[in-house]
Amino acid sequence: MSETLNAFLLTRHWRDTPNGITLDFWWATERGPCWTSVTQQEIVFFIPRARAAETEELLRGQRDWRSAEVALRTFQNEPVNALYCRRQRVARDIQAKLEQAGIPCWETDIKPPERYLMERFVTAGARLTLANPPLLPGPLLNPGISPADLRPALKMVSLDIETSMDATELYSIGVWNDDEQKVFMVGTGENTPTLIFCPTAKMCLEQFFAWLKQHDPDILIGWSVVQFDLWVLDALCKKEGIPLAIGRGEQPIHWRQEEDTGRRHLSIPGRVALDGIDLLKAANHIFTSYSLENVSQTLLGNGKLLKGSQRGHDITRLFNTDKPALAAYNLQDCKLVWDIFQQENLLHFAVERSHLTGLALDRVGGSVAAFEYSYLPRLHRRGYIAPNLGELQSDIISPGGYVMDSRPGIYRNVLVLDFKSLYPSIIRTFLIDPCGFWLAQHHQLSDEQIVPGFNGAVFAREGHILPNIIENLSAARDRAKAERNAPLSHAIKIIMNSFYGVLGSPGCRFFDPRISSSITLRGHQIIQRSRDWIEQQGYSVIYGDTDSLFVWLENQNTSNTVKNIDECQAIGTQLAQGLNAWWRERLQQDFKLASALEIQFETHYVQFLMPTMRGSDQGSKKRYAGVVEKDGKRSIIFKGLENVRTDWTQLARDFQMELYRKIFAGEDYRDYVRATADAVLTGQKDDDLVYRKRLRQHLHDYQKNVPPHVQAARKLLEWTGIQLRRGDWVDYVITRNGPEPAAYRQSPFDYQHYVDKQLSPVADTILHFVEQSLAELVDKQLGLFN
Repeated sequence: MSETLNAFLLTRHWRDTPNGITLDFWWATERGPCWTSVTQQEIVFFIPRARAAETEELLRGQRDWRSAEVALRTFQNEPVNALYCRRQRVARDIQAKLEQAGIPCWETDIKPPERYLMERFVTAGARLTLANPPLLPGPLLNPGISPADLRPALKMVSLDIETSMDATELYSIGVWNDDEQKVFMVGTGENTPTLIFCPTAKMCLEQFFAWLKQHDPDILIGWSVVQFDLWVLDALCKKEGIPLAIGRGEQPIHWRQEEDTGRRHLSIPGRVALDGIDLLKAANHIFTSYSLENVSQTLLGNGKLLKGSQRGHDITRLFNTDKPALAAYNLQDCKLVWDIFQQENLLHFAVERSHLTGLALDRVGGSVAAFEYSYLPRLHRRGYIAPNLGELQSDIISPGGYVMDSRPGIYRNVLVLDFKSLYPSIIRTFLIDPCGFWLAQHHQLSDEQIVPGFNGAVFAREGHILPNIIENLSAARDRAKAERNAPLSHAIKIIMNSFYGVLGSPGCRFFDPRISSSITLRGHQIIQRSRDWIEQQGYSVIYGDTDSLFVWLENQNTSNTVKNIDECQAIGTQLAQGLNAWWRERLQQDFKLASALEIQFETHYVQFLMPTMRGSDQGSKKRYAGVVEKDGKRSIIFKGLENVRTDWTQLARDFQMELYRKIFAGEDYRDYVRATADAVLTGQKDDDLVYRKRLRQHLHDYQKNVPPHVQAARKLLEWTGIQLRRGDWVDYVITRNGPEPAAYRQSPFDYQHYVDKQLSPVADTILHFVEQSLAELVDKQLGLFN
């Protein structure tokens, strides 16, 4: 008697066995964790059918493989055979022999678990059909696995460790969830409900492993939890001669490290380690610093119990003198991560992203992999296999988004009209699709059966894949919005908007410039024709950027004059509705296509600045500022200007905010400019003079061009022995002896540098339009303060 079990995929692994490939899946179910094994599987890839006989001869005597004709073709419409291997080692040997003989192979890089799941359209939720009742912890052999839109509750715990500064000595391990909070502390003392003392580091590790096994969470969360906490715990375990026993089913963990970046990846059977930094970035959260202190203060208004550059020394001091205080610090870090995950719905976001893409919960990035996971099984059902990376290259160059020349100036009443998900809607409307492109090439289709693209590309009206995927995602996003499921809505938006990036990336096997240019050039056409339509209505378009148009309502050359916000809002709504109707009519008339294009009235700027490029009268691009009003309160939005750039000082950001506010409000600004310059030159703004920039390379890699932050980092190493690594932030100031680390400055500030390089560019960007400059306003005598 069979039964079904609703499940959510946690981890996937595979291994060679004498009887074939075994796929191990760990699931979260309503009954708890479940381990299933699918046995006697084969690795499959494809070869040209025309060379099948040659392949048979070449592999004569080779065991554990077979070949079969399949109803599939290449993008060049050539039939293929599938080649099946019972073991990974056999597959590697055969692929090497075929490569040496010049026989092409396709889809050799698809891993067996992904192949198995994607061909069954299983992403994350599944329904397991069991021949017999489960005997947990398993493994359960060869269950039926079918897709299901299921989301069992996942058990989560926040993890943080404290160590010596060189991370070679364990101090404590903290864990936090809603049910229990504990710190396992190396040393002796009186135990409490939250503090457990362990005489040795080995006993501390073992106590933690025992707690983990008892509470059995599905998800481990933390801040750099893989790159630091678990990596360090693994090193400490090796030092003690014990395994890092954090997997389920007594299965070992597996580390992988990227050669180029050094980034570490950890596979834990039955559990997933989720890093807060990675998930925030994946969800498009942007912070000046992703330190736990900065993020928690920004999001929660709360932070660490120890702060400052001497925090490492303070941790060691507490370990030696006040272990309960160190335990409180350890637990606070756990709680901060837990609260960030809860407030920002990060686990929910990760779950929804996994449901949409088929990617593992802990996968960082992976836009190409997500696209292929969804696209490949559908492509196979259309009768094609995927090309190899680089096979679709051509001499055509696909342009980027259309950026219109701007008209610099200070304006009143500027509206922003924005095309909602322009590139996905172009793909959907004009049926742009690799498979549709191949179908149009391989079949004698009439003009009525194709949609024209650009650079010679045409697309079949029937048999396409990607437009349907986007249509389904768009409908799912509308449902998510209606249900107020913000994480799902945001995850769908990110996935949809990544599709053009994937098709336009040489790192994707489906990259073909004829296809990607059919998206971008259509976008150019849409923006330009939309601009023409708006100007026919009597308004001026002063700027356009990829999917947005900036409309000035008070063109002095027309009778258009607008006096109040409500009238501006009404015009914005009317323009959006009129333009959408016009596009529906044009696309039906010109192409017999239903329009999925949707332009929205996004923003009304009461006042707006479009600056010039520095040192030029030409309008800038992707840089502007404007005043918006909501509920009677006005605020300034900056795009691309110094106020939103982390590599400018707080001095420049504060100065820009107040100067723009005064000019937009019609207040006198001259005294403020002079006073700010005077305050800098007399040392009253020293705390605001710090630059902050990240090291993109190792210090020794900077040879010919050594930028200021690198010079400061090298001085920090020389003066203190503190070595910053690639990815670290450098806080530095400019002194009369050049850049120096902010916390260890030895020379006087170069105040004139800050006036010339921080105040002047900010001021002149807007003062240009009132025919003034900072140099004209600031008394030259102020230079004597230097």
